[in-house]
Amino acid sequence: MAKSPDQQVDALVDDFLAHHFRFRPVDATFMGLKGHDDRLPPSDPEAPAREAQELAGLVARLTDLPPPQGVGAILDHSILSSQLKHRTRELAERSQYRDPSWYAGEAAFGLISLLLPSAHAATSDELHARLAAIAPYLEGGLVHLKGAAVHPDWVERARKEARAVIRLLGRGIRLHPLWRNGMDADARRAAASLAAFDVALAAITPADPACGADYMAFMFKDVHQLDISMEEAEARALERFAKLGEEIVASARAIDPERSWRDLLVSLDRERPSASLMGETYEHWHHKVMDGAGHLLTPATDYDLAFKRMPDWAQEVFADTYFLAYRSPPAAHAGTGSIYWVNGDGQNLSTVKQTHAIHHASIGHHTHNARARTSPSRLARLAETGVARGVAFLSAGTTGEGWACHVQHLAAEIPGILNRVETDIMLKDMERRNAGAVVADIRLHTGRWTLAEMRRFYAEEGGFGAGRVWGETVRNSIFPGTRIMYWLGQEMIREARASWKGHTRDFHDRLIALGHPTLSASLAIMGKDAA
Repeated sequence: MAKSPDQQVDALVDDFLAHHFRFRPVDATFMGLKGHDDRLPPSDPEAPAREAQELAGLVARLTDLPPPQGVGAILDHSILSSQLKHRTRELAERSQYRDPSWYAGEAAFGLISLLLPSAHAATSDELHARLAAIAPYLEGGLVHLKGAAVHPDWVERARKEARAVIRLLGRGIRLHPLWRNGMDADARRAAASLAAFDVALAAITPADPACGADYMAFMFKDVHQLDISMEEAEARALERFAKLGEEIVASARAIDPERSWRDLLVSLDRERPSASLMGETYEHWHHKVMDGAGHLLTPATDYDLAFKRMPDWAQEVFADTYFLAYRSPPAAHAGTGSIYWVNGDGQNLSTVKQTHAIHHASIGHHTHNARARTSPSRLARLAETGVARGVAFLSAGTTGEGWACHVQHLAAEIPGILNRVETDIMLKDMERRNAGAVVADIRLHTGRWTLAEMRRFYAEEGGFGAGRVWGETVRNSIFPGTRIMYWLGQEMIREARASWKGHTRDFHDRLIALGHPTLSASLAIMGKDAA
């Protein structure tokens, strides 16, 4: 009996995921899908050719599929299209096999993913197997990197991560319950291979990190599936950047004619919870937002979020890896709650509220991730999983980051959350930063700005904190089209909300219930439902 179009999509999803996990087994660990926790990605000489051949077969099958009918199949088809196009072109033009930070990141998070409390029944045997896999993985990587040319900061990122893992192997991992004394020899061998990898990276040839205008246009149209062109996006972002700057100055004058807007932001910086009360502060504002947001959306009160001090073992790697305080819980085995790490002091109350309690916790990523697990699309349940260097499927970015930025402004509609300076200046400054980052992303990757010029813009005009600039810009240079997701996603959600005919809560609930496909795909489904 012939399969229906939707059944054919479902079969292709199975084969796509099997392919994905063959070449990215650490992603499977983060997603909570067992059977891959003992491996690192292949780095043998034939791995790129095998991956390209498998991708070509999947693309051919997708091309031959009849149009799907059900919502889940439509969204899965959209994600498959985005991801297969992205992986194919990325492998051909910006291959992970030629990026030193790929090897360091996967080695680091191959271990870390098993150490996290969200890891689904991780075993000491699996941890031991991944420890033993590090040396041959890096040895294969050095073969692929011979003759590679990348920006020196990509090398520096990889070296920082390699050194962080060496520190983890020397002390932190031994504090974890999964550690066994029998792992010691393989831990020493892994540390030695990381040290050799670090030294070998010094020979890599420097290169421009730009992907080029054609590749960036491809990211807009085929990966993020945006209707807006790269040129139009840059013009709109520039206009909004300038307009927000004017509004911030006017808002500051209305609040206090004697003080500049920067002085008013500095005044927010003076209110700092003590380190001993930081966890309670995170939790207080998380619950306050959840309790007050019911007229705007349905918060995920059925899924717990616990705020806990970052454990001692993680202190070895936190600063120099992509170790997130909040990481999307494993969709396939999410349990009844997840953990938000709280690390030290130095944060003002406004940052705690906006970055932690709103953007990531409460009605931000926390609620969105909880709702995504019931999406009719299998891939949309997994897409925004935080993995070694970002999200599992980049196509999820406009939806995931667009939503988290949107709710930061939505919080201004909840009584008792934000004060006037936060609403009139801080929110506008944050949006201005994201609009400026769209311009920077495009100009870097079309070759009009160097990485140094992007960095200078972020530091002097973009509003990024000094501690974030280097890491943020390096990540932006490695992954073209990541910085456009925040502001463009927020803008798309804001515009769709303004045109929605029903209740605001219904709009928000329907949007996040679809999970994490591209935002264009979600809004298209919602438009059909409302018609």
